Amino acid sequence: MADYFRSLNVNPLDVSASALAAHRVRMNTIANNLANVNTTRDERGFNNVFRRKEVVFKTGNPVVTGNERYGVRVRKVIPDKSALRIEYHPDHPDADRQGYVKLPNVQVPLEMIDMVEASRAYEANITAIQVTRNMHNQALELLS
Repeated sequence: MADYFRSLNVNPLDVSASALAAHRVRMNTIANNLANVNTTRDERGFNNVFRRKEVVFKTGNPVVTGNERYGVRVRKVIPDKSALRIEYHPDHPDADRQGYVKLPNVQVPLEMIDMVEASRAYEANITAIQVTRNMHNQALELLS
């Protein structure tokens, strides 16, 4: 069975493992978005409103991308260019003269939905790894 997968240049364990790594990056990115839901300043203290980040995946199909292996990879993490939230908080230190504050474009319900989706994808890939291992073990039992 391993020779069959090698001849196709596909290893199901590599595919699922790459997806686990990619979805871990996605979950970390979502957690970072949630942690910065009200961040109006950068790490140096400048008035630089946090922008929501999104993870872009790419496939590892050797025919299409020239990669050695199949699977999923993180292509890049990009800032979401949607409009910032503007709320009226006249007592906020970053409020403008009219009392409005620009806040991150992070929407907590959307982030929670994305987190559940990424979590389910992570679980599905763990299940795929377990099924693949069981198939390999059954094949070895048949051969012995």
